[in-house]
Amino acid sequence: MSQNEARYTVRSLILTAVIAVVATVLTLETSGRIDHSDNKDHVPVGDFQAIHVATDEPFRMSPKASELHAVCENGFLAIAADVDPSFRGILVDYKNRGVRCQRPAPTASATPSAEAGESNE
Repeated sequence: MSQNEARYTVRSLILTAVIAVVATVLTLETSGRIDHSDNKDHVPVGDFQAIHVATDEPFRMSPKASELHAVCENGFLAIAADVDPSFRGILVDYKNRGVRCQRPAPTASATPSAEAGESNE
């Protein structure tokens, strides 16, 4: 490409893209197309991961504490924000089942088929 064919510089193309994105967001915001919900009922508190901790192996974790704390809410583990304790959510697994705070008591008796060693194969 010769010098005459290069009409636009990379800097001008990037600047044009940034201005287009900002203008689009401002236009959508002023027209009311972007919805800012004040309802905290359906907002996830956070995304969490479990770290497997073995006694022989060290694990790595950030030295900084998060801005969340855990509380036991009706037998299930709830995560609450330090700045707004009323903003809390129950911790659930990938199937949306609640994570208990305590291990359940073992049942008094097992099912008869399990005791006899029968299987449903």
